[in-house]
Amino acid sequence: MPLMTKQHALFITEHFAKSWQQQLSEAFNTIEGLCDYLQLSPDALPISVAAAKNFPLRVPLSFAACIEKGNPHDPLLRQVLPVYDETRHFPGYTGDPVGDLPAAAQTGVIHKYQGRVLLINTGSCAINCRYCFRRNFPYAELQLGKQQEEAAIAYIASDDSITEVILSGGDPLLLNDARLAKLIAQLNDIKQLKRIRIHSRLPIVLPARITDALVNMLSNSRKQIVVVVHCNHANEINSRVITACQRLKNNGITLLNQSVLLKGVNDNADVLSHLSERLFAMGIMPYYLHLLDKATGTAHFEVFEEDALTLVKHIKDRLPGYLVPKLVKEQAGAASKLAIF
Repeated sequence: MPLMTKQHALFITEHFAKSWQQQLSEAFNTIEGLCDYLQLSPDALPISVAAAKNFPLRVPLSFAACIEKGNPHDPLLRQVLPVYDETRHFPGYTGDPVGDLPAAAQTGVIHKYQGRVLLINTGSCAINCRYCFRRNFPYAELQLGKQQEEAAIAYIASDDSITEVILSGGDPLLLNDARLAKLIAQLNDIKQLKRIRIHSRLPIVLPARITDALVNMLSNSRKQIVVVVHCNHANEINSRVITACQRLKNNGITLLNQSVLLKGVNDNADVLSHLSERLFAMGIMPYYLHLLDKATGTAHFEVFEEDALTLVKHIKDRLPGYLVPKLVKEQAGAASKLAIF
């Protein structure tokens, strides 16, 4: 691995001293910029400019710093690099693989499962994962803007069967503190709600977002807060990630992790076992291991179900049951996620 120069070390130090908003604004958004930082030649990689135009590259330095420089096969690099395979057509891969659109009760509200609704709070993410199942989602039409938020709250309050609200996106932690606080306050006033669940990749890819103000806001909620982070590989975990997650955990926030099983990234029992151990050591329970949702442009990540079953059985043989994530898949129209193991 190439040695870090003094200039590079200073650049890293100065970057991580900045606010999370500044760090986000400095995320890599060009193939050339990312490859230059990683000391890789774009000519030696299966890069597709067309794929990057269809689904833009976006990688925070906090994540890029975890990628091994000079390694074109790094599992974290594979998650974010636009490649030619994204432009190929594969039967069975669609723009809405999990049936979000038919389940949209109104703008910004997806009511797919009994007892819980999902709010599409924003179309933005801190990182654009190439396997994203919502990479083709019509956010311009269906994300929850400020004007639609009141109607969404009224919809939830009018249905006594809804006991849990899931904040999703995009990434809901990209909302500024004022808007997020207002939303949580409105949800706190809905009598039948028991929990607010926040699905976010930011504690992993942009840990600076876990500020004192955010932690205080979440810990002061009258409803139980559950944060479901998204980590696919133990190499994504560094000291900043550990600190951010432990701040949440130490303030009464329940932390769960969901991973996506990805070919060439984590389709290995040793890799997934190590991930579960690292997660648990920092106070996060391994929760779900998802089979790939078949979104257009993601087929090169697919691990077949029978191979996934074998993989999880190997993990079960070496880890205690509480460290073995549930292997699941999502099927459009189903009443819940389908457990495979």
